[in-house]
Amino acid sequence: MKILEVKNLKKSFKESTGRLEVLKGINLIISKGDTIAITGESGSGKSTLLHLLGLLDKPDSGEISYLEKIINSKQKYIHKFRNEKIGFVFQFHYLLNDFTAEENIALPMFLKTSNLKLSKKKAGELMNLLDILPRKDHYPNQLSGGEQQRVAVARAMINDPEIIFADEPTGNLDEFHSDELINIFQRLNLEKNQTFMIITHNNKIADQMKIKLKLENGILLLAE
Repeated sequence: MKILEVKNLKKSFKESTGRLEVLKGINLIISKGDTIAITGESGSGKSTLLHLLGLLDKPDSGEISYLEKIINSKQKYIHKFRNEKIGFVFQFHYLLNDFTAEENIALPMFLKTSNLKLSKKKAGELMNLLDILPRKDHYPNQLSGGEQQRVAVARAMINDPEIIFADEPTGNLDEFHSDELINIFQRLNLEKNQTFMIITHNNKIADQMKIKLKLENGILLLAE
């Protein structure tokens, strides 16, 4: 099943000397269960692309379709669509410091359903799956970096999104915890047929994905 299709996506930014073309025509199709790695030099536009695909920003031109329907960041109720259909895992976690691990994970589902009991139940199931259930009442500053990242993964998963975008998710982790996180992604892909797109500088991680792409000179290419 085709989840996401991108046609001729372009994005530029204004500079003092004119406009900098970052994305020069991105074309991409993602199907259910794909795991995709995107590599490229720093400043090549990888995070820009992820923000566009995640509907956090608007392209200069081009189309983004989810489940055969064209959609953009300016449409009404887009925040609801993002919360229910898209999951994000960022390098710096962005957990809410005044919320426990369980509350951080449950929040997106609570916003969707207004059912706190159901949201906490699903959060507990995900924490158990990711081996962090004993830490459910701990606050982010009481968790290790690896534990915080697993909380972020559970939060991204709780609404069963169509796709999870991960922007350098291992950037602040040591090798052990990096391997642990990628193993979690692969397990979720295998057990839940979950779709992942990961931006990474780490070729070892990229090589473990089913599809390996490289962003170069504003164009998305198959990586060697």
